[in-house]
Amino acid sequence: MPPTTLDAVVLENLVSAAVAAPSIHNTQPWRYRLDPATSALEVRAAAGRGLRHTDPVGRALHISVGAALFNLRVAVAHTGWEPSVRLLPRPGEPDLLASVRPVRTDAPDPRHRPDLYAALWRRHSSRFPFSPHRPPEELLRELADAARAEGASLWFPGARDTTRMMRLTAAAERRNTETDERRAENRSWMREGAHDGLPGAALGARDATGRLPLRDFSGVGAAGALTARFETGPTIAVLATARDRRADWLRAGQALEHVLLVATARSVRTSLLHQALEWPDLRMSLRRVASGPRYVQMLVRLGYGPEGPATPRRPVREVLETGA
Repeated sequence: MPPTTLDAVVLENLVSAAVAAPSIHNTQPWRYRLDPATSALEVRAAAGRGLRHTDPVGRALHISVGAALFNLRVAVAHTGWEPSVRLLPRPGEPDLLASVRPVRTDAPDPRHRPDLYAALWRRHSSRFPFSPHRPPEELLRELADAARAEGASLWFPGARDTTRMMRLTAAAERRNTETDERRAENRSWMREGAHDGLPGAALGARDATGRLPLRDFSGVGAAGALTARFETGPTIAVLATARDRRADWLRAGQALEHVLLVATARSVRTSLLHQALEWPDLRMSLRRVASGPRYVQMLVRLGYGPEGPATPRRPVREVLETGA
């Protein structure tokens, strides 16, 4: 039976689940407030954790918060309630991105599968080489269904389009490492012993062939980094939305995390390729490669390989407000 109130233990578990979500550069750009009048959890942007140069309009911030929102929904459902979600509930408070109110229900939402709750604690990005084996088509369809359930689309380009997308990603990566402000911003989120950012152990190696351009947070380039041979034909999923507004970015984040948790539950590893989406012209080129009117929000690499180490998370006390 679900508890009758949001007591301190339940509340801490819900927020812990939310902050286990991925975020760009592991910035964790979120904060939470419990509204005592409605028992709703407000999900707010932590604007000071935005990336001024990499994400000037806040699209990646919204996607990150959307991923945390999906985790919160999964945790609320696991506790025995139904999450009642409102996106951008008060236009006069632009930092208030969503609210989630747990309500009693006799008909749980079938999207909140029990295995996703266990997966959210095990999900880690893996920036390591994957095996050459492509996930089965049945699983790829399941991932596409997960994105569709959140109002987004997910598809898997063929080899030629995948190569074109990797070339656009590589072009963006070169720009990022050649632009002083972006290079410095990336390096500033390489952190050891902190509650946020990326420790060195999570960065992995660079692809020795240059075909798979993972982000170079150090800015030293392939010549000065540890290298390894990555899969020659990566499985890439393209996540997109029909429109490109703030609410669509939040939906994209929820769809992304739904996809990542289903993949984790099926023992498939994932990493994210976002660089080409950080440059308007390259993002438009990605859209042309995708051959459709939808807006690309994320490229997801999928495969079988090392799980990838956990990255740190800020403690609940730093992100949760409980006062009136």
